[in-house]
Parts: sequence; structure tokens; C-alpha cells
Amino acid sequence: MINSKLLFPLAILLIAPFLVDNSYAQISSGGFGNSPFERDFADVKFLDAYFGTLNQKIEVEPGDSNVPFTVVLANVGTQDITGIRGQLSLPYGFSGSDGPGSIILADSDSNSLAGDNFHLTFYVNIDANAKIQQYPGTIKVDYSRLRESGVRTSFSDFSFKVTGDSVINVKAKDPFLTSLKTNNVIIEISNDGTAPISGVDIVATNTQTEMASTTSSTTNVEKVVILESNWDVGQIEPKSSRQLTATVYIPENLKGDTLRIPLSISYYNSHGDSQTVDKIVDFYIKGLIDLSVYGIGIIELADSQMVVGEIINEGNEDALFSFVTLEPLGNSNIKPQTQFIDEIEIDAPVPFNIPLEFDGEPEYGEHEIKITVRYKDNVRDEIFLPYETTIMIDPPSNNDDSEDYTILVIIPIAIAIGIAIFVLRKRRKEEIQNS
Repeated sequence: MINSKLLFPLAILLIAPFLVDNSYAQISSGGFGNSPFERDFADVKFLDAYFGTLNQKIEVEPGDSNVPFTVVLANVGTQDITGIRGQLSLPYGFSGSDGPGSIILADSDSNSLAGDNFHLTFYVNIDANAKIQQYPGTIKVDYSRLRESGVRTSFSDFSFKVTGDSVINVKAKDPFLTSLKTNNVIIEISNDGTAPISGVDIVATNTQTEMASTTSSTTNVEKVVILESNWDVGQIEPKSSRQLTATVYIPENLKGDTLRIPLSISYYNSHGDSQTVDKIVDFYIKGLIDLSVYGIGIIELADSQMVVGEIINEGNEDALFSFVTLEPLGNSNIKPQTQFIDEIEIDAPVPFNIPLEFDGEPEYGEHEIKITVRYKDNVRDEIFLPYETTIMIDPPSNNDDSEDYTILVIIPIAIAIGIAIFVLRKRRKEEIQNS
């Protein structure tokens, strides 16, 4: 019979390896065991991985450096854990912020209570040759249970995406508006980035409809009338644009000002998160040049006939560097001619007279002609105003007495008209200088 004193030390020797294994060194739970394919129940469960911080996902594109990469996990065990440390394994094209070959590490700033979530934020460089697509990754999490010695390790495989970056810009297709009239405005919304945006909705803010609820305005947009103030644009793909239209009435007192229309643009980015950006589109307000041609006729002066008429400007801006051109239409053989008349002011009609010449033998009777007024506005855009009409050309009179009488009548009238125009222009310029 074996002595009981010998049995007790023998039993201690047999169970000692098990006691040591359970209380020291690393405890592999949810990680690699004896085989890389072995997975045990873990205290840590993977939830999400994305570029950004805990409360803010961000869009990234190839070539970005030192961007935050966050992995969100949950403590699904029954005990609190501490000493949380993570190591990230990403595919080729991604490296730690310390440079290629460096280990991508992160530490948690606090413990994780049982049943709570926690996160690890790493900092990553993205190679310029990486593609905008989904990639695989692996995270290794080391941690310790409270009131327990040793370190446990958990591995989790996941996928993440290089989303691309959306860049929103706005501009006016035609940056010039005209006062005293209704303007059809076209605004271009472009996505100059590499990520699509969807559900794009645009609101013009600080308009007259909103002024009742706002105490101040950052622009002068409340002084105009915008018939449309909300646009549902939809999706805008990378490197593409969409257009929206609006009808805007500009009062006279805004002539020469810059109209600034603030736009609030809400959309969903490539993460599916709702975003809002504010942009301003600018327009320059020109004065209105509203010309009309009237009083076209034929007069006989000395031995020649002249095509005469008048131009009136009913706008609020002078026409500059103005010319009047006479052209034949149809079968007319009238020779084209041009006369320079300089400014067409807004306070008086401007007369013109063009000598009547023929290409070949004179043809009398009805002639179809076109009078074209060519001028420039205050931003030096050249504008053409065509006016078509029919004139009657009679043979010139050979009565010397009546001709002398006509000259005696026309010359004083022409001089009076010239003096009146000179006085009106001088008076107007003096008023402008004194104002």
C-alpha cells in the first residue's frame, strides 16, 4: 500500500501545469489558439470601421496623410476590461502615420464596462495610387479583465472603404443681371471631388420670405424679388454638375451693386451622413438700356436725300460708343452706310441722319431697309438693336425756289435741335457732378 505522504506531493506535481497555465502569460480568447483557424468566444466584438473620429466620419481620397481611422468595438463579456491596446493590419497602399513599415497602434483612453462600446483611433497614410473602393483589414485587440492577471487577445476581420472626397462649388452661368426688369438666372452646382453626393437640396436664404423671422441680413438679397427659393437637385456624380434656375426681379436702386445670394446646400455624403454647407453666388447688377428707333423718314437737303430718324433710351443707363447702320433688304439697291452717334442718354431723343446713296442707278419708290443700332453697356458688352421698316423714296425736286425755301426752314430747325440737345446734356452732366 502506497504511503499517503507520497501521494500528496505526486498529486501537486500533476496539477501544477494547469494552475500555471490559467494564471500567467497570455490568455488567448477570441484570437489565434493552437491553430490560426481556431476561434474561441471573445469578450470583444467588432462593430464598425471607418475613416474619421468617433463622432464624425470623414471622406478621404488617395494621397491623404495622417488621417484618423476609427474602429468601434463592444465589450460583450461579463466583466469590465482595461489596458485596451489595438494593432491594425491593412493591405498594401496603407501605412501608419510614422511612415511605411511602422506598426499602426492605438490605445484606449479608458476602461470599458461590461456591455459598453469603446473605440480605438489610429492614424493612417493612404498611398496616392490607392483606388476608391472597399478593402479588407484586421484588428488585434489586447486587453485585461479587471481583478484578473494576464493579457487576453482578440482578432477581428473587417472591411472598410476609401470613399473619395466631395467638393461642392457654385457659380452663376451669367454673372450679370439687369435692373428694372425680370432676369432668368441660371446657377451651376458642381461636384469637383471624387465622391458622389445624393439627395441634394438647395435653399436661398435671407430672402424676403425669411426676413420676417430674421433680425438682420448678411447680404442685399432681401431687396430683390426671387420667385423660386428652394430646389431639389438630386444626385451629383463626381466631376459633374447640375443647374438650377430662378426668376429674379431687380429694382432700379440696385444698379451698380453686387447682388449676393446665399445658398444653404444639404446633401448626403458617401458615408450616408447628412451634411450642410453654405455658399454664396455673386451677380453684378447692370443698368437697363432700353432703346427704341422711331420717326424713320426721308428728307431732302440741298441736292441730296437723307434717311433720318431718332433713338430714345427709356432705361436708366446710357448707351456708349453708339453707331447707326443703314442696310438694304430684299431688292433694294441702297448702299450700306454707318454713322457714329456716341452716347445715347436717357433724358432726350438722339437724332441721326444718313446720306442716301445707291449702288448703281437710283431706284425710286418703296425700299425695305434695316436700321441697326450698335452700342456698348457699362461692362463693355456690345449689343445690337435691329429695326426693319419700309421707306418711300421720291425723285429729288428740281424747283430752286422751293429748294431754297426748304433750306431756309430746315437749317434753323437743325440748329435749334442741336442747341437743345447740347443744353440738355450739359445740364444733366452738371446735375450728376453736383449729386
